[in-house]
Amino acid sequence: MKFLAFFKKKKKEEMLSEPVHGPVEYIIAGLGNPGKEYEYTRHNAGFLFMDVLSNHLHTPIDRLKFQALCGEAMIGGHRCLLMRPQTFMNLSGNAVGAAAAFYKIPPEHILIVFDDISLPFGTLRIRRKGSAGGHNGIKSIIYQLNSDQFPRIKIGVGDRADREEELKDYVLGQFSKAELDELKHELQTAVAAAELIVGGNIEQAMNQYSR
Repeated sequence: MKFLAFFKKKKKEEMLSEPVHGPVEYIIAGLGNPGKEYEYTRHNAGFLFMDVLSNHLHTPIDRLKFQALCGEAMIGGHRCLLMRPQTFMNLSGNAVGAAAAFYKIPPEHILIVFDDISLPFGTLRIRRKGSAGGHNGIKSIIYQLNSDQFPRIKIGVGDRADREEELKDYVLGQFSKAELDELKHELQTAVAAAELIVGGNIEQAMNQYSR
């Protein structure tokens, strides 16, 4: 469908990324569940962000390492490891923790992007640190890092209109065509925010892009 074309990954031959150099300094991980059936669900907003970031940086995220699909790119002169954990949401920390330990990355240099039902759809919230707020992927990362001192970009997906609906069914529900059309603009904004954060300008990112 044409409205999904925006989220499609570019072919490898279209990827002309800047050569990476130096040690890995940052990790950027978008959270979600692997598998076609979850691709456009609310819980996969973090994965959709990684698709947009991959296309923006002309960098494939397709090498299996640390129980995640990984890629590398230079952002503001910093070498970044890009991750899509393949462990399913509740075990996201296994992948992020393994990469952080291998590259000796402190929590402050680990940016996590994920869905948040407490935020209105189409909004972003950027934080330096914080609790899991009931998000199982963040709980897993906090546990594995033994720290909640990592920055995050929360992508608002809104809460259930029907409070009787099971939360699991809601977050694993598909975005509508109209929602995906609006979401792409928020994900582009999130990419701009991520670049500021890696560049050491998280205050600017929070002031400029948090809604």
